[in-house]
Amino acid sequence: MLKLRVAVALLSFWFVVPAFCSEPTADWPSWRGPDDSGSLEGGTYPAELTAKNTIWKADLPGKGCSTPIILQDRIYITAPVDGKDALLVFDSAGKRLWQTEFAQENPGKHRNGSGCNASPVTDGRHIYVYFKSGTLAAVDLEGHVVWQTNIVERYGEVTLYWDHGTSPVLTANSVVLARMHNGESWLAAFDKASGELSWKTARNFETPQEGDHGYATPLVLNRNDREVILTWGAEHLTMHDAVNGNLLWTCGNFNPASEKLWPSISTPVIFDDTAVFAFGRNDRGKPRMHGVSLSGKDDVTPTNHLWTRDDVGTFVPSPVKYQGHVYLLRDGGEVECLDPETGRTVWADQFPRHRANYYSSPIIAGDRLYAPREDGVVFVASIANGRFELLSENDFEQPIIGSPVPHNNRIYIRGEQHLFCLGDKP
Repeated sequence: MLKLRVAVALLSFWFVVPAFCSEPTADWPSWRGPDDSGSLEGGTYPAELTAKNTIWKADLPGKGCSTPIILQDRIYITAPVDGKDALLVFDSAGKRLWQTEFAQENPGKHRNGSGCNASPVTDGRHIYVYFKSGTLAAVDLEGHVVWQTNIVERYGEVTLYWDHGTSPVLTANSVVLARMHNGESWLAAFDKASGELSWKTARNFETPQEGDHGYATPLVLNRNDREVILTWGAEHLTMHDAVNGNLLWTCGNFNPASEKLWPSISTPVIFDDTAVFAFGRNDRGKPRMHGVSLSGKDDVTPTNHLWTRDDVGTFVPSPVKYQGHVYLLRDGGEVECLDPETGRTVWADQFPRHRANYYSSPIIAGDRLYAPREDGVVFVASIANGRFELLSENDFEQPIIGSPVPHNNRIYIRGEQHLFCLGDKP
């Protein structure tokens, strides 16, 4: 079987704004940040990530691939503890304040997978976690479990070929999960206060082999004063009403040649009324980039494809939205800056070539691009003034799958054994 590189594990006149803009206490509330862009403007972030600017390094109790989140200068991260799923919290000095353990973990089967690929998410009041074991839970800011349920026990085993990758997202009232695999696929909302099921709607499309397997994370958007959930998977982009799960909008025809073994992994980024995302495998056909208009209603497949690139794309890393452009890190280390309205390449460059691939989704902070490679080498490049300049190559000597997190001029890196905090020291 061909090796599938999977990230551990990813939208008329209507104006689109991310739902998290209403949460001022959340510094980095989900794996792609406060506006789901994977970027942060402003600040002074380090050009090197070495021992000399390591502010602290904290031991982690087990292998995990999720991205940390930050709330009020506390860092929340999932990891296994003595064979159990767990949520850990560190303060800004690297001290572990508490940990909350759940049921027995279901460890990952992919070499770059784990039982906690899904990243936590917060609304500023609770931390919500989801694990491969099926545990979905809400935890308060002191580590007490508010509620928990088990998705696998309720709805059966996930039949993905590889490890789960999608993370939970939050609407005003619900925690939303997407399950996309061969079998009954669905989108479901659980009440944030109680964990009770609010709604569950089928999301089944006929696709070539593995095309119905999805690892991307949904996006919660506000459109014309209505909260909606945009979901990419099973070769379709869909929009659902966040209140009841009703399908409002759908767009397909992203695999007209019916290529097999093309799961959806990379999570879209949104520019006003345009969704931009990558789709396709490097080793089977060509990866592609798509720009899709989010206007209209019902089935917009015939009208809303704005542009398609069949000469550029990526399989695992999600793109970054930054200062009006799309930044794409390809699996082999190629970097491309695109115009989201036309798909045109603004510039292209390359990190040093290596046999190791990129599973982590990159981030941009203060005109600097941070790109971890699966073997633990993290590159830093400047993208200021419309050009690419490699600044440093930093070996953390342990695998890195989760995305970096920027906050208060510091960069947080989650490795397989440690959580690192790095920044320019005074």
